[in-house]
Amino acid sequence: MGSSGMSIDEIVQEIMRIHGSLPTRPSIDEVEAARDLIGNLEKEDQLKLDAISRQNKRKGVPEELFKILQEMQRNMVHFQSKEQKRDALKLLDLENVYCVFDELVQRASKCLPSNNSNGLSSTTSSSSNLISPATTATATTATSSSSFYNGKSPVKASELYSRDDSYLNKAKATFLVDGIGAGLRSGDAYSSGPKIVDSTLKPATSGQDGEKLSLIKLASMIEVSSKKGSRELMLRSKLSDQVEWIPDSIGKLSSLITLDLSENRITVLPTTIGGLSSLQKLDLHSNKIVELPDSIGDLLNLVYLDLSGNNLKLLPASFARLARLEELDMSSNSLSVLPETIGSLVSLKKLIVETNNLDELPHTIGQCTSLKELRADYNRLKALPEAVGRIESLEVLSVRYNNIRQLPTTMSALTSLKELNVSFNEIEAVPESLCFATSLVKLNISNNFADLRSLPRSIGNLELLEELDMSNNQIRVLPDSFRMLSSLRVLKTDGNPLEVPPGNILEKGAQAVVKYMGDLVANRDVKAQPVKKKKKSWAQICCFSTSNKRQRNGTDHVNA
Repeated sequence: MGSSGMSIDEIVQEIMRIHGSLPTRPSIDEVEAARDLIGNLEKEDQLKLDAISRQNKRKGVPEELFKILQEMQRNMVHFQSKEQKRDALKLLDLENVYCVFDELVQRASKCLPSNNSNGLSSTTSSSSNLISPATTATATTATSSSSFYNGKSPVKASELYSRDDSYLNKAKATFLVDGIGAGLRSGDAYSSGPKIVDSTLKPATSGQDGEKLSLIKLASMIEVSSKKGSRELMLRSKLSDQVEWIPDSIGKLSSLITLDLSENRITVLPTTIGGLSSLQKLDLHSNKIVELPDSIGDLLNLVYLDLSGNNLKLLPASFARLARLEELDMSSNSLSVLPETIGSLVSLKKLIVETNNLDELPHTIGQCTSLKELRADYNRLKALPEAVGRIESLEVLSVRYNNIRQLPTTMSALTSLKELNVSFNEIEAVPESLCFATSLVKLNISNNFADLRSLPRSIGNLELLEELDMSNNQIRVLPDSFRMLSSLRVLKTDGNPLEVPPGNILEKGAQAVVKYMGDLVANRDVKAQPVKKKKKSWAQICCFSTSNKRQRNGTDHVNA
């Protein structure tokens, strides 16, 4: 590496070789993200350490054993923090090296002759790999962050710049020939002679598909998105397994409309998420989130929120402020109760809370007057609140796999209800009031087993009913009004001890059953009509009386 006896060209080439051996220079966004990330990590570390210190020792646990556990937990926090900081610190170290090299290259450039009088005419051909300092300003950093940012439109070259390019001459090259600036305007500095510039400042190639983002790359992406004013950020299954939280800088994305962080391993959201003032769609399904920050209530424009497949046990009271929310999916969590404030979601059209630990639904659910679909399957519900009847807009109600014994009498007010599924419960009787919900198209009352023994007598009012599943119950006879179900196309009766209609009719399908019930009732009506009797003559009456008298006398004689 010594320069003894080396010519100017050889020294220039060696300087450029050393400079070119560095990895791609980080962009401004990456540098800013790295600095913010380190600050974020220190704050997160302190929160974790505080939580460890607040742990209580159970009675009977040796003090020393408990201290050993806490010490191991603290060491794990420090180790994980160091791992997460590693990329950020490496990036900052690289930027620092570039800053030093920038200054050295600038000093070296001042040492070069300004013309070819020193026999430097041959350096042009020997420096074909050098890039004009002017072009560095546009080819610079072409943001290495592009290797992990999948934006819809590429960053324009004119928008790219280097953090430490103030020393560069701003002359523009007309074109490049084998990396050499050509066609420079006359009078520009360094218009002749060898040029010492940063040959590594060039666009980075795109990352491979399926590459997971580290914490530093995520932070850099957020910085890029913030400066671009991005309206969409899609990170479904894109974060590495080590990324368990989102940098505070997410709050800078005030223009964001859609944010998808689903199918990752996120355990906590930053409070700064409330800064996403334009956000309309937030997808967080299939993560490990235990608690939501109160600032979630600041997302006043939110229309769609998917929290399914997490570890939520409670919802913050601030949920009441999400007045524009239309779709809310909280299925597959650990919720044991829904807050009374759920009634404040007056725009809510779709609510899914299936697969939780809910014992009841709050009566305030009746205030969700825009609700069209309510799914609460796989819970521990013992009843539905009477207030359900106030949701006149409700079209789909599904409460499968619960412990419901009775349906509310207010079901008659559900004039828009099209689909009702109460299968796998403990329903003892379907209320007659349900038959006034004449818009019903699908009804599933199957698998209530020994509890359900009959259908409501007025079921025939459901003239729009197309599908009825009553399988696996204890129903023996269909009511007479069944004959009025002219729209019925699907009928499932397996697992019932049905006597009317008989099995051979059931095998023929829904309309055969409807017809059979119609014929049965018609025949019964004919038989029930009274028969006119002829008046008996006086002689017949007398004979009848004598005969009866003899019969009585004979009987008396036998008895005697």
